[in-house]
Amino acid sequence: MKTHDTNFFTTAEVSRIEKAVSIAEEKTSGEIVPYVVSKSDDYEEAEWRGGFICVVVFLAVVVVLHEFTDIWLPFEWPSMVLAGLLTGIIGILLVKFIPAVKRVTAGQSLMEERVGSKAAEAFLLEEVFQTRDRTGILLFLSLLERRVVVLGDAGINAKVEEGAWSKVVEKILQGIRSGRAADGLVDAIEQSGKLLEQHGLSIRSDDKNELSNSLRQR
Repeated sequence: MKTHDTNFFTTAEVSRIEKAVSIAEEKTSGEIVPYVVSKSDDYEEAEWRGGFICVVVFLAVVVVLHEFTDIWLPFEWPSMVLAGLLTGIIGILLVKFIPAVKRVTAGQSLMEERVGSKAAEAFLLEEVFQTRDRTGILLFLSLLERRVVVLGDAGINAKVEEGAWSKVVEKILQGIRSGRAADGLVDAIEQSGKLLEQHGLSIRSDDKNELSNSLRQR
């Protein structure tokens, strides 16, 4: 899987995902919109938090060594403070460039909030609500946070309860965890089509493809 620029999937993977959307929509009136972003936020507060934690840990270690051991520290206090600041910068950089560290310092609550906001923004940006029977559905995947949000329009939500999408979400998450995000998304799209059909959102004789089947990558 590619992770540079805005191309997270190979050309072949994109084709598979878009074909899955087309096949799923052959039996349902739902309009499935797959949307992938590298991250939902920069989490600058997480970077500052990481730097602060590193400074506190550094100074705590220095104090303990100075007060409770005979270990000689080859620094004067001004130098120690400077070293602490450098440690803080290192902490900021660790959070900035290592996704796992950023997830820890950002925290689950903040990531959930930012991913939810980004998904709602994508729903409006892609005009998922612009279908005749309000049957658009957004499958939103945020790679950094490893989070998935499923947003259905009014026509979807009237027939499919929110909890029914848990299997769809889990298929994508399983794909991410195993390094097979494209496979997970294809499986989720197939599951979405079956779920919509099972809940009475079968395709109609005059049904048209109202939303593009393309994979949105931002």
